Amino acid sequence: MQICRPHGLWLLALALLGGCASHEMPGAMQRLTQPDAPFAFNGRVAVKHGGERTSAGLRWVHGADEDEILLLAPLGQTAARIHRDAQGVTLDEGGRHHVAQDVGVLTHQVLGWELPLSGLRYWVMAVPAHGSAADIRRNANGQIEVLRQDGWEIHYSRYAALAADSLPLRFVLRREQLEIMVLIDEWEKQ
Repeated sequence: MQICRPHGLWLLALALLGGCASHEMPGAMQRLTQPDAPFAFNGRVAVKHGGERTSAGLRWVHGADEDEILLLAPLGQTAARIHRDAQGVTLDEGGRHHVAQDVGVLTHQVLGWELPLSGLRYWVMAVPAHGSAADIRRNANGQIEVLRQDGWEIHYSRYAALAADSLPLRFVLRREQLEIMVLIDEWEKQ
């Protein structure tokens, strides 16, 4: 007995494989050379503070004059939104709207811990923030392994590739009793 396979399925499989081959691997992008370059990524974040732990999905779109950070519940709904622009910062969560001039102050007031957005927008790309001294330890590939700056210690444990200028996929920020772990699933070109 001969099993007949529809030709349409084979064509669909070839088209899908061809589509996969033509796309750049997520996370395989190289770091942009300009300071404070625009970026976007999808990932996850876990926060430990004062004996409490929380985690969420993460979507961050950074531009020169604007940031939008979405913290996502397990099924993808937006649990909180942080938005920064020239007018200030807003944090929307649980039906409440909060406004301030500084992200760190606002997140401390609402969440109980500081999100260091002014430095984090550099650290997420594995570069020191401009304007203050940094202590850097590199691995054998020339990638930053540990970065200490502005009272924060950032440990990078995974990069998209072995090249010195590849983007990080996993890092942990620590300061006093706060630990923020970021896992990046997909970098996007901007």
